[in-house]
Amino acid sequence: MDFLPLFHKLKDRLVLVVGGGEVALRKARLLSDAGARLRVVTPEVRDELRQMVEQGAGELHLRGYETRDLQGVCLVIAATDDEPLNAQISEDCKGLGIPVNVVDAPALCSVIFPAIVDRSPLIVAVTSGGDAPVLARLIRAKIETWIPATYGQLAGLAKKFRAQVKSLFPDVQQRRVFWEDVFQGQIAESVFAGKLAEGERLLQDKVNGAAPRALGEVYLVGAGPGDPDLLTFRALRLMQQADVVLYDRLVAPAIIELCRRDAERLYVGKRRAEHAVPQEEINRLLVKLAKEGKRVLRLKGGDPFIFGRGGEEIEELAAEGIPFQVVPGITAASGCAAYAGIPLTHRDHAQSVRFVAGHRKDGSFDLNWADLVSPSQTLVFYMGLTGLTDICQQLIAHGRAASTPAALIQQGTTQQQRVYSGNLSNLAELVAEHEVHAPTLVIVGEVVSLREKLAWFEGAQASV
Repeated sequence: MDFLPLFHKLKDRLVLVVGGGEVALRKARLLSDAGARLRVVTPEVRDELRQMVEQGAGELHLRGYETRDLQGVCLVIAATDDEPLNAQISEDCKGLGIPVNVVDAPALCSVIFPAIVDRSPLIVAVTSGGDAPVLARLIRAKIETWIPATYGQLAGLAKKFRAQVKSLFPDVQQRRVFWEDVFQGQIAESVFAGKLAEGERLLQDKVNGAAPRALGEVYLVGAGPGDPDLLTFRALRLMQQADVVLYDRLVAPAIIELCRRDAERLYVGKRRAEHAVPQEEINRLLVKLAKEGKRVLRLKGGDPFIFGRGGEEIEELAAEGIPFQVVPGITAASGCAAYAGIPLTHRDHAQSVRFVAGHRKDGSFDLNWADLVSPSQTLVFYMGLTGLTDICQQLIAHGRAASTPAALIQQGTTQQQRVYSGNLSNLAELVAEHEVHAPTLVIVGEVVSLREKLAWFEGAQASV
């Protein structure tokens, strides 16, 4: 992060603007909107800028820049087309510790102007650090369409009740739950519909009848196979409101970073025969945290109900009367296969697909192999890397052709994705040859032969 975003209170404070043209005028408008007093120094000035200075009880000096102009100012904007002068102003400001913005010269700036979405008192700022200002403005335009103008009214309404709610709920977590209910429910909808008085009445009723929530809630959320863009909207919303996050080993760091920043994060990941927290303890922890009134995000790689032990966890929650939600995720089979260019079904090659766990709860490896050898079905093995040699041998022994195409997909859907194609006779050898490690998905079937034509995403690694 090259710039730390901060919001500065400029009301009634003096800001120096060097320059009197169109660029200086644009900056001056923003500064005036923030309540700043302007000191404008320029040999020539546009009429609109002159009027802005006069109306805001500022100062206008029709001359060149002098070092004494920096006295008493809290911010400096250099908006001239004289590059040596802009560089001198930047150097003078940095020597005195005064924040300076030099228009269109990020290297000379100690502060930069973001693209702004103004829904006062709600303000959204977007910046590219000066590297791509047009991109920042395009993103601002998108945000403008997502955030109605009435969001400012909603924020103003919240301000009116903030003291009451704080006295009603001394605990910060209870306040957070209260306000999230307000901002995501009927009160917010009334304000968005232009019914501010109705929204205020509903909020007053909610304050009058408010009581701390006795129980929290658990969100069982599928994080997908790795690419954050594959998360659902609902998953993102719940990730942003959870108080505690319990996450697995297979959840990508980039996805964890999308969770609310002040949420407590607990790693409960598992490897084969190596559990950071035993499953029974995870179940108890979910119950305990929810009974403390917390909103608990149980974040799982892939889909919670496909080899994710989600069923075991919500059984415990249901038995204890804990409210919960389940948000499906894109399972590794569909996500990794799609990114590897391998369709799991195809009219010419496979009319069915089977998802198979590579080992059982007790670590044993016992499958009905006779059901898995049909040439017209695709097999997808989860957690099959350790037992891959046995898988290949058993499939061949029970009638699947040794030449059946097969693939290994390591860290599928991410920039680290690696795909290795072979067949049942040599697939296990590819693991040692290329140092393949978990998380890796195994796909067996004729559809793998289509990869050469259909592969579209290679990530950062070459595939074979």
